[in-house]
Amino acid sequence: MITSQMVKELRERTGAGMMDCKRALEEAQGDMEKAIEILRQKGLAAAAKKAGRIASEGVVEAYIHGGGRIGVLVEINCETDFVAKTDEFKAFARDIAMQIAASKPEYVKREDVPQDVVEKEREILKAQALNEGKPANVVEKMVEGRIEKFFKEVCLLEQPFIKNPDVTIKELLNEKIAKIGENINIRRFVRFELGEGLAKKEEDFAAEVAAAMNINK
Repeated sequence: MITSQMVKELRERTGAGMMDCKRALEEAQGDMEKAIEILRQKGLAAAAKKAGRIASEGVVEAYIHGGGRIGVLVEINCETDFVAKTDEFKAFARDIAMQIAASKPEYVKREDVPQDVVEKEREILKAQALNEGKPANVVEKMVEGRIEKFFKEVCLLEQPFIKNPDVTIKELLNEKIAKIGENINIRRFVRFELGEGLAKKEEDFAAEVAAAMNINK
């Protein structure tokens, strides 16, 4: 059984995020040293150590899809202008812009989601669970599970990478941090879709972006 004390200890020893520590311990079946090795292999421990370093260089990447039907601007920061100009960093920025176009996140990370939005979603999910006839004693657990799913849908860092769904954007980011050797931060983004909010013919632009990304692997 993975306890909160084990997660805390691993976090203190590696500096990795709480959820990353929990997953590593689960994968290692509670073996602390093996969990540390897993975090290092994924670059998560190294990424955590660099997280406090100032990242004020970088790029604002633009991606336009379908002849102007979807547009994305994303700011991604790194520590030096040298890294910002590398092909690897530019390719990463491009992938993130295309991810945003395809998967329509609303926030960068879960901490960015306003508390009132979370609470409103929680109320809706609770009502849905009760309407499904679920016992009251399991409703809360169901709601928490569905809230996690909600975060994975609306938060960029928690979405599966569209080119490799086995990896989240956060894991991809941490891999780049470990490989490049600088702190990298996806700071902010905007996404525009032609006619969004207006009555129009149903077209799945996001699916088109995803298809284009798979073709261009």
